[in-house]
Amino acid sequence: MKRQVSAALDVSIDADTTLDFQIAVAPHPEAEVFEMLSFVLNGRPIEAREISGLHGNRIHKFDAHVGHLEVRYEATIVGQTTPAPVSDYDLSMYLWPSRYAEADKFYGFATTEFGAHADSATLLAEVSSWVGTRLNYVPGSSDPIDGAVDTLLAGNGVCRDYAHLVVALLRAVNVPARLVSVYAPGLSPMDFHAVAEAFVDGHWRVVDATCLAPRQTLVRIATGRDAADTAFLDNHKGSINLTNMTVTATSDGDLPRDALDQLVSIQ
Repeated sequence: MKRQVSAALDVSIDADTTLDFQIAVAPHPEAEVFEMLSFVLNGRPIEAREISGLHGNRIHKFDAHVGHLEVRYEATIVGQTTPAPVSDYDLSMYLWPSRYAEADKFYGFATTEFGAHADSATLLAEVSSWVGTRLNYVPGSSDPIDGAVDTLLAGNGVCRDYAHLVVALLRAVNVPARLVSVYAPGLSPMDFHAVAEAFVDGHWRVVDATCLAPRQTLVRIATGRDAADTAFLDNHKGSINLTNMTVTATSDGDLPRDALDQLVSIQ
């Protein structure tokens, strides 16, 4: 499998600040990754410091003065990576409620809706289908600070909202779940994408209630409790405005067929 991804961001910086970017693909053991990442502020290159976060999340951090910032990233991934590792700490942490996936507010509701499904594999398909049929995908309909409860009440959202609701419901029925930001070949409209990952049969399995892209070709960027851990851009101190963003993701050959009842892991 060969996948090619890219991201181009233009940022207007109105007051001095510190920026964190998570747009570079996560480490892919056993796959070959060829990449280029650049930050240019007012025509001058900036050297970003790379910080390795949880699960290998790659955070590129630097101080930025007032001006125009151009961010460019390209990567080619050849082959498939090994399955994401699982630790005992993961299996506890990803059952806890978090900022945008408030599992504790769904305990009674989720048990009523899904309690009859004993095995985790069935729960994955049922929760994905349930969320996918009850939400409407409406770009711009949600606020960046909306959590799973807000999404359920509103009845619409974008990929991160779908993923947060899936994560919260799965945690509420005792299935460890987390959020993953990805590049998604076949996604339309093309953008950074967010999906859920759940622990089933000894592995992390992908759940994408939007069904907007085949899970088999996803490329992992960042992994965490929710969007607070995986945001592609964090701004500290100053004032910024994202003026332009273009994301691409392609895979050689025909895109694979996908089905809710398939157990798929990010490779």
